[in-house]
Amino acid sequence: MKNYEVKSLLLSNGETIAYREAGNGSKTVILVHGNMSSSVHFQTTMEALEAEYKVYAVDMRGFGDSSYHYELNSLHDFSEDIQLWIKALDLKDFNILGWSTGGGVVLELAADMPERVKKVFLLDSVGIKGFPMFKKDEKGQPVLTQLITTKEEIKVDPVQVLPILTAYATRNKDLLKMIWNAVIYNTVQPNEEDYDAYLEAMLKQRNLVDVDYSLVHFNMTSENNHIGRGSGRMLLIQAPIVILHGKNDYVIPFNQAEEMKQHFGDQAVLIPFEGGHSLPTDCFDAYIKVLKEHFV
Repeated sequence: MKNYEVKSLLLSNGETIAYREAGNGSKTVILVHGNMSSSVHFQTTMEALEAEYKVYAVDMRGFGDSSYHYELNSLHDFSEDIQLWIKALDLKDFNILGWSTGGGVVLELAADMPERVKKVFLLDSVGIKGFPMFKKDEKGQPVLTQLITTKEEIKVDPVQVLPILTAYATRNKDLLKMIWNAVIYNTVQPNEEDYDAYLEAMLKQRNLVDVDYSLVHFNMTSENNHIGRGSGRMLLIQAPIVILHGKNDYVIPFNQAEEMKQHFGDQAVLIPFEGGHSLPTDCFDAYIKVLKEHFV
């Protein structure tokens, strides 16, 4: 994996966004990572695209080498940082891709910047109605009648949150690797050198509870979800949408991609892959081929 220089930009809100940059093509691509990751996870994608495109990969607030001065409470909050970064660099007419949590972030951004976003790519994205979390029973199984909705509840979740917070605090790469091998790299694992770089990037995350809270409360439809009525902001998105999703995704089930397609109708195209939650490792060549075919 090629390692790209980390650049940084101080935003008008006092936060600093770190990012990586490659290529000099006429088409611009912005890559937005997901939870427990950073722009480091997109370096193989950047390497495959840089000969033909201008590529940027950002670290969202509280991830990687970006700052974390203030807590975040929504995926829209995350998107506002990237919008300030885009305006500061005066980026226009770009394709933007979001992986997992990043999918929800780029949808919020596309709703606010219709004049700049040419096309939206959702890579194993969170569903349009968010990601519910539930209280756990004595065996660690979710109690589907008892939702978790507050940051205080999320912080003490014994299954989805506490083990990761503990791994971060103790730099327990083995535990993180076990988690990722079980649900994300369950099909194909990166080589040892790349995997260690990804683990180091994970350990830089400081905002896990903010992210989980934001995912729980995310809903861009005008319908109710597990929390309540949505924002309806999906109607502000004008760009075409390309949904890339693994049929064997253990984190965001494929039916969430089908629901996304259903809500956006003809505005979106759904492209299924024989992979899981990490198409850049599971189906790299096919994933890059689809991107190149659909970039505008």
